[in-house]
Amino acid sequence: MCTAMRYHTKDHYFGRTLDVECSYGEQVVIMPRCFPLAFRKAGEMKEHFSVMGMATVLDGQPLFFDAVNEYGLAMAGLNFPGQAVYFPMQEGKGNIAPYELIPYLLGQCKTVEEVREKLKEISIVNLPFSEAMPLTPLHWMIADKEKSIVAESVKEGLKVHENPVDVMTNSPSFDYHLTHLADYMQLSNQPAENRLGSDALQAYSRGMGAMGLPGDWSSASRFVRAAFVRQNSTCEKSELASVSQFFHMLEAVSVPKGCMQLEDGQYQFTAYTSCMNLDRQVYYYKTYENSRMSAVNMHRFKLDG
Repeated sequence: MCTAMRYHTKDHYFGRTLDVECSYGEQVVIMPRCFPLAFRKAGEMKEHFSVMGMATVLDGQPLFFDAVNEYGLAMAGLNFPGQAVYFPMQEGKGNIAPYELIPYLLGQCKTVEEVREKLKEISIVNLPFSEAMPLTPLHWMIADKEKSIVAESVKEGLKVHENPVDVMTNSPSFDYHLTHLADYMQLSNQPAENRLGSDALQAYSRGMGAMGLPGDWSSASRFVRAAFVRQNSTCEKSELASVSQFFHMLEAVSVPKGCMQLEDGQYQFTAYTSCMNLDRQVYYYKTYENSRMSAVNMHRFKLDG
């Protein structure tokens, strides 16, 4: 379970929560331009754009949860259970495994529009990283400084959705979330308005204009809550204020330990929250145990190393 969001003040930001039941050894990884990428069925990319993000490193390969490249294009993979369909090898297509998609696209695309064209050429294929690591059902939110899209590999094929609300969660599919969001379009950040005509009715609390905003941790409810918070967010335009506000917005959908129990008795929680500055390529993050903002600046490292 996860939530992703795009936001802008003076600069442009993209980030997500990662909601899991255990750690996967995730760490901030910088992939320099000359790091060789060997794709299972799509050849080797010896040179590419530099990429930075949160990843698990296995056999020397970064498996990215989310990342941004040196041109400010960012992606996040979100869980898509019961909906994701991966395909056998297809002739005439670039056959990309799900865990390869983030480095494949961020390694060679500068904008969302370039990603859109590249997605027309590829198929997401049913290739696990190893026998010990079954495929995770995923869909992806991709963002740049101008817009965001959602890519979903479903039984009909690879679909690309425009994302006018700049948020995303998990299953069901994006078109469902957008339709469901209309059930809440009456919500407001304004004081509650008495429309029943009785002078005896008085608002007894501030914030009642948003009465009915769902508060559970289901993907549909988190989508609505994230869209509402993002739409009504306001802050100063400094970097500190903007990044702090971004983390506050994602706190509205973060999951504390103990509130979401799984079928096997484990508890899902928000292991980390990220915020990427797309203009400056700085990766900010917080973890469940450490709420202090940490930052990694891509340009302080030798990207040709």
